[in-house]
Amino acid sequence: MIHRFFLPEVQPDVDEIVSLAPIQRQLRHVLRLLPGSQIVILDNQGHERLMEIATSTRLDTTGRVVEIRGALAESPVAVTLYPCILKGDKFDWVLQKATELGVSALVPVISKRTIARPSRALDGKQARWSTIVREAAEQSGRGSFPPVSPPCTFEEAIAKAEGVRLLPWEEALGDPGLLAALAQTPPSGEGVSILIGPEGGLEPGEVDAAISAGWQVVSMGARILRAETAALAAMSVVTAALGQLGDAPSVKLPSASKEDTKGAKAA
Repeated sequence: MIHRFFLPEVQPDVDEIVSLAPIQRQLRHVLRLLPGSQIVILDNQGHERLMEIATSTRLDTTGRVVEIRGALAESPVAVTLYPCILKGDKFDWVLQKATELGVSALVPVISKRTIARPSRALDGKQARWSTIVREAAEQSGRGSFPPVSPPCTFEEAIAKAEGVRLLPWEEALGDPGLLAALAQTPPSGEGVSILIGPEGGLEPGEVDAAISAGWQVVSMGARILRAETAALAAMSVVTAALGQLGDAPSVKLPSASKEDTKGAKAA
């Protein structure tokens, strides 16, 4: 297995030799990689650089770029997940697994029934959350890692979300399922937004407010899912519908713009 590292500040050309000082300790002391070993560095812009370690000393490790290529693990449609913050390490797990499934952005939400309320301890978790998604993106072969926004209120979340906005709710048995809703309203260039409630679920008033703001309530079936399960089930359905789990897309994808096409050719 070739190890992958996000180093947005390191963007050399082919055959260029550069210092790998930011990951010197990992390369030399943890992984014990020798000159000639290969790694991949990622620029967080969808490109990856295959590098060969050139030198490894106590003071520095350098690498030579062998190849620059586009990362293949990014979704063709931006998917933003708005998960209500969960207690304990459940929320960390949601962030990690959603990143593995290709989420484009994560916006933590504080609803009326959210147990973890705003506090100094919660504010201090921002750096930890960013580390979790960064490491998950490296592990899963992605070319960029999703930003984790500061926590926002439920009202702020439903107001600022864009694209196809879907709200799975345990009391929505008469409403379309998530996959059917995607088929009825295919994603546009603004992508897909999914909001998942907290332990105890969303209050009916919150759901009504979301509907008034343009969200579509969808069903996840007759079984009551835990909040963390619902988040990953929803991400899995959307990822599969977009053709990211090995099958052809089951929903119509937005056409790439001329600018996107030019950028892809240039890359």
